[in-house]
Amino acid sequence: MIKTLGLDVGGANVKAACLQKVEGGEKKLRTDVQYFPIWKQGKDRLLPLLRGLGRRMAGSPSGSWDGVGVTMTAELSDVFQTKGEGVAYIISCVGEAFGDSPLGIVDVEGSLISPEEAKLSPLRVASANWAATGWLVARYLSNGLVVDVGSTTTSIIPVLASKTAARGKTDLEKLGCGELVYTGALRTNVAAVVKSIPLGGGRVRVSSELFATTGDVHLILGNLKEEEYTVETSDGRGVTKSEASARLARVVCADLSMLGETEVEEIAQFVAGEQVNQIAEALNQVFEAAALPALDKNRIPVVTAGLGAEFLARKAALKAGFRQVVNLDELTGLAISKTAPAGAAALMAAERYGGGGGEV
Repeated sequence: MIKTLGLDVGGANVKAACLQKVEGGEKKLRTDVQYFPIWKQGKDRLLPLLRGLGRRMAGSPSGSWDGVGVTMTAELSDVFQTKGEGVAYIISCVGEAFGDSPLGIVDVEGSLISPEEAKLSPLRVASANWAATGWLVARYLSNGLVVDVGSTTTSIIPVLASKTAARGKTDLEKLGCGELVYTGALRTNVAAVVKSIPLGGGRVRVSSELFATTGDVHLILGNLKEEEYTVETSDGRGVTKSEASARLARVVCADLSMLGETEVEEIAQFVAGEQVNQIAEALNQVFEAAALPALDKNRIPVVTAGLGAEFLARKAALKAGFRQVVNLDELTGLAISKTAPAGAAALMAAERYGGGGGEV
């Protein structure tokens, strides 16, 4: 049996995937997500978190692995002065937590490189989690697009000729070419999604305070369950629909004595619709730039992943005119969608260190 670990060390969440491959090629995947806002809890707590997560995933105190694959986005956090500092710190923590296991860091080409190489070329691995997901999808599709909507951001990854064909390598480049959209299913400030809202037969500008997030929007609409609202709320209160509604009402400087349930739900629908529009616009931008227009939109597959796979990614793909939309879980036969980069990193580690022979 081969047992590998994939880690996606994000600025708000640390995601892990344990892959077990048994004789005959059967694969079992277990995943875990730990909410860890590194800028609040402090970078010093990353190492003990990784150690505990590794022990739980391994099911043993030793936490030994045949290989560990790592990707990250936490280097962008302002607890680090530069991305290089963040990359080096994260790699050092992972190395200390899993020092007895072979360790590879996912780079922007979808390869595992050594920790030493990664520290020497930090931009080669900074925020390369999209490359892990793209690598995985390219094993199943010759051509297509991937839309991964997480708690904070949306990644759009073109696949051409069974290879990722991303134009952007850094976050800066990806923001410019549409491959990164800063909108997510939980943590996005509503005021960053919309500047005004139709209300009462007119249009009302929104306040620029952090009164509500997209987690409130999707809880109100029934897209998220209470247990899926895993981050803190903007007012520190709970995650019931009524509490979320009170937060959303404040976005237009109102409260629930001024707005009824129907009006709040209309606000939520509008905000969610704007998210879908933004992702659809970026999807078309990436589609056109990636030389995919030669392929028929009715036939090219769009693979959805992440917490917002169904209620944001799928809707955006359909709005953009695509007709073949498939969830990553359906494509791979693994429960991998919500932790795609970590799951892909575990599969990469199995192939690299477990004698996988190139077979996912």
